[in-house]
Amino acid sequence: MKAAAIIIIIALVLGGCAMKPKSLGAVEVRDYQGEKLDSAFSLRENSIKGPQHIDIENYTLKVGGLVEAPKEYSYDEVLKHKAYTKVIRLYCVEGWDANLLWEGVLLSGLIDEAKAKKEANTVIFHAYDGYTSSLPLDYIKSRNILLAYKVNNITLPDERGFPFEVIAEDKLGYKWVRWVTEIELSDNPDYKGTWESKGYSNKADV
Repeated sequence: MKAAAIIIIIALVLGGCAMKPKSLGAVEVRDYQGEKLDSAFSLRENSIKGPQHIDIENYTLKVGGLVEAPKEYSYDEVLKHKAYTKVIRLYCVEGWDANLLWEGVLLSGLIDEAKAKKEANTVIFHAYDGYTSSLPLDYIKSRNILLAYKVNNITLPDERGFPFEVIAEDKLGYKWVRWVTEIELSDNPDYKGTWESKGYSNKADV
């Protein structure tokens, strides 16, 4: 009788464990507050060297150039900053676009921590694959431009620029630098990045 009772108890315990839901991690959202989102995995891959795969354990984000207090952040240190989310449409120079939900930190916050010098007026972004582009410092501050680490509620896939992508709202896609490794403050508003040096507009307005 005791043996039968023990078997029943074990069965109930195991059954309860089997019914316990298991977390499968974050899933991509395709709707946010009633707004339809495109899939982050449907975007055309057009980087200069293909998707980059960064060893996050050895990753460092540098903020330097014309600053009073150069900074270096680990991935986790960046994520400790206040998070912001916003639906922003990406427009590619190739003619396609995608509506996506971004989560990240304010670039202006990181720049403020490094204390940009008075003569700084431009921010140059350096990517892991050697790609560069720039944006006006005033634009970054006035538009609350994000350095994103999530898209549609998931951590940026390698294809989308893990660990960080510049979300250059209302600018064409070549300003949306992926795989960012360095944020450089400069006094050169005419700096020409990878595509700008080949004739693309430095303003890149949509």
